[in-house]
Amino acid sequence: MRKTLVALLLLCAFPALAQPQHGLAMHGDLKYPAGFSHFDYVNPKAPKGGELRLADMGPFDSLNPFIPKGQSPDGVSLPFETLMESAADEPFSEYGLIAETVETPPDRSWVIFSLRPQARWHDGKPITADDVIFSLNILRTKGAPHYRFYYAGVERAEKLGERRVKFTFKPGDNRELPLILGQLPVLPKHYWQDKAFDETTLVPPLGSGPYRVGKFEAGRYIQYERVKDYWGKDLPTQKGRYNFDTIRYDVYRDSTVALEALKAGEYDLRIENESKKWATAYADWPALKTGKASLHEFRDGMPSGMQSFAFNLRRPLFADIRVRQALALAFDFEWANRNLFYGQYARTNSYFDHSELAAKGLPGQAELKLLDPLRAQVPPQVFSQEFVSPVTDPDLGIRPNLRRAMSLLEQAGWDVVGGKLVDKRGQPFRFEILLNSPAFERISLPFAHNLARLGIDASVRTVDPTQYVNRVRGFDFDMIVASWGQSLSPGNEQSLYWTSEAADQSGSRNFGGIKNPAVDRLVEQLIAAPDRASLVAASRALDRVLLWNWYVIPQWHSPTTRVALWDKFGQPDQVPLQGWQLFALWAKSAETK
Repeated sequence: MRKTLVALLLLCAFPALAQPQHGLAMHGDLKYPAGFSHFDYVNPKAPKGGELRLADMGPFDSLNPFIPKGQSPDGVSLPFETLMESAADEPFSEYGLIAETVETPPDRSWVIFSLRPQARWHDGKPITADDVIFSLNILRTKGAPHYRFYYAGVERAEKLGERRVKFTFKPGDNRELPLILGQLPVLPKHYWQDKAFDETTLVPPLGSGPYRVGKFEAGRYIQYERVKDYWGKDLPTQKGRYNFDTIRYDVYRDSTVALEALKAGEYDLRIENESKKWATAYADWPALKTGKASLHEFRDGMPSGMQSFAFNLRRPLFADIRVRQALALAFDFEWANRNLFYGQYARTNSYFDHSELAAKGLPGQAELKLLDPLRAQVPPQVFSQEFVSPVTDPDLGIRPNLRRAMSLLEQAGWDVVGGKLVDKRGQPFRFEILLNSPAFERISLPFAHNLARLGIDASVRTVDPTQYVNRVRGFDFDMIVASWGQSLSPGNEQSLYWTSEAADQSGSRNFGGIKNPAVDRLVEQLIAAPDRASLVAASRALDRVLLWNWYVIPQWHSPTTRVALWDKFGQPDQVPLQGWQLFALWAKSAETK
């Protein structure tokens, strides 16, 4: 009896006991059991060899992707690895990569990672707990702003052994933090200790991943070479992936030029994001007719995210919600889809469209539990109407919407004088739509034309990628085309997207400068969601509040990933939940070796 009592007391005293696991799921159970051999969406027998040639649509001047300075090339993450690897056929699950096991208690107040003894840097030195702790500290102090947000919940990091590290979290309820730490890029302490981490560099930093930087010329091309003795090549998370001996990216500064280069065989594969090109520009590609190339559309189960015209709320011009709604009424998606997009797109009506996370109908009980305490801080439509982006009348066109827009502008204190919209001081309504690609001019110019009918002077300006990045990082714009990708398990990244704390952080993704206590509270509740049902409710509630505040003008999304490629590759039969996997391909030329 006494032994039983002692055992019970021990359990009460140490409720946070945890067992080492091979993986961790955000909610529910892992799909893959301990000892699994490979992910289902790869070919574990894919041959190694050959070359993959791709296009990079912008110059680069740095090989350090972890800092806010400079522009890095596509593929720059290939030499680097994280503690764990996400599975593309689950909403949010991770399995051991550098970490062999992960331990966390039921309340997820801490996490312990035990590193694989075989994990090695490209110089042959072992990856240690010191490297992991160094990585957290350097990214939080000198890395890009989002790292400070991601890891803000970490109270301390402790070395428990040469290959064992523990992260203890600050008080709160953020069940995602163990997985967020699983995504920590692990960097070599011995390499960086005598180098300036926060400066751009064209010296390839030391990594541990399946590729290392090979030949390159800044602004023109970069090659990544497969590490033949890569330490992790037989891990279940890596098997069947990263099959090419060489991956090369050539830099193109114009999308049309890049497409012609594909058709001429200068590179091998293109993910097409322009509907007009997809509908018309491949028709004269001889390789399609001879079977030497093909076009594919791959579906997935991911939220479409939000692509939009985004207001910079730091500009007083856009402070009034009625003004933002009025401008949204002047965007004619139906005309654009019919005349510019060949009917290929669907209108976006949610920040989480194409998923169960999107708000539909009126709020349910679980959402109302979150929204009712915020009733005085959110637009009343949150409770009474389903949000639907403005629709153009098929018979009357944009005119009814423009009449509604003018009524809202007048309510906000604007009036038309001499054909120009002016405020009470006679100041004109004038702003700039800043773009980084001529491809968006054909959408922005008709929008600006509709705004001109309201007396608004909206200019469209396209700048080079470097200038664009610098201006957006410094929030030096009136309106941009902005997009926010979403996962099936939104979490910590939402604080970087929408919260007041992120609004003034240079380089954050709160492009619009949103400062709304109701949004801040809903982001907190989303991050703290204890189960899938709670996460869905919190996502929908946040979605409604963001939409009805008209922080953006929603644009459109495609239900597929469009890929044009030369017939040089083998690919798995299965496309996973999170979409088509580029690095699961292999070279047909390697099959005969």
